[in-house]
Amino acid sequence: MTSTSSPSSPLTYRDAGVDIDAGDALIERIKPYAKRTLRPGVLAGIGGFGALFELSKKYREPVLVSGTDGVGTKLKLAFQLQRHDTVGQDLVAMSVNDILVQGAEPLFFLDYFACGRLDLATAATVIQGIALGCELAGCALIGGETAEMPSMYPDGEYDLAGFAVGAVEKSHIIDGRTIAPGDVVLGLASSGAHSNGYSLIRKILERAGVTAEDFAADFHGRPFVDAIMAPTRIYVKPLLALMAALPVKGMAHITGGGLTENVPRVLPEHLTATLSRQHWPLPPLFQWLQREGQVADAEMHRVFNCGIGMVVIVAAEHRQRAIELLESAGETVYTIGHIEERGAGEAQTTVI
Repeated sequence: MTSTSSPSSPLTYRDAGVDIDAGDALIERIKPYAKRTLRPGVLAGIGGFGALFELSKKYREPVLVSGTDGVGTKLKLAFQLQRHDTVGQDLVAMSVNDILVQGAEPLFFLDYFACGRLDLATAATVIQGIALGCELAGCALIGGETAEMPSMYPDGEYDLAGFAVGAVEKSHIIDGRTIAPGDVVLGLASSGAHSNGYSLIRKILERAGVTAEDFAADFHGRPFVDAIMAPTRIYVKPLLALMAALPVKGMAHITGGGLTENVPRVLPEHLTATLSRQHWPLPPLFQWLQREGQVADAEMHRVFNCGIGMVVIVAAEHRQRAIELLESAGETVYTIGHIEERGAGEAQTTVI
């Protein structure tokens, strides 16, 4: 094909919008963060074509459990507010909390960071948050990918995805099959909206006309922006300790779908969970969102976690001991409901 353009200097990848040097610099900058997350089993991590991990001999019949997720439209607020220090923890939490509910110990995590133009400081801040999330979960940040794709994303924006791999002894998989009428439902407090419902949250913020001054204003003892952008709580270490101490029958990570759609995922078909809304406080953030958005109770319960980020189901005789163990590990715990036989046509989870 004959070119009709005039002679010019040779083109480089940088001319096309991809800065290889910036990518190399990012890898060097994040290596210390990743090093802090190393755990037994890591054979080769960041820098290779593939990450190597050896399963511990403590497992007799190991079953691998994997989960993947992103951060969703909470990223739009991160761009708007220039708050990139919390979304990395959100990314890790959404996957490690998911695999935890089946009894799995998270072993390692990989991330994918995509942008139009790589801003070294922003990317490093995000990945530092990912590394912190891995430390909180006790898993290794073993690898990842940074993709710079000119024209795919506006300047200043990026997307995040990640996945976690964990392991559980086959005989210790938690699948809800032992849940029975009379069991109690414990709720572990969330740190905020976590990483769900942000399309609605952004709509409410728009309707309320929230300004930069409003984001900076005090909201129950902290800036409003900190309440909106609080990172997702990671429940891994307290719940692994709980599972080692007593029988846990079922767990549900309260993400998209809220309480009414996530709790049923762990219940046998013939059972229902009845949750009492009076048994835990609705945090101020959710009160504000409901009031400003005029959101109905039912919609709140199926969109937001409403202050409960993780549900744990145990036998009634283990309730008090479970609460003591979780509270000693730093969790705030409420007895929010109980398990009953399910009637014909009855929902599997009801909030009353």
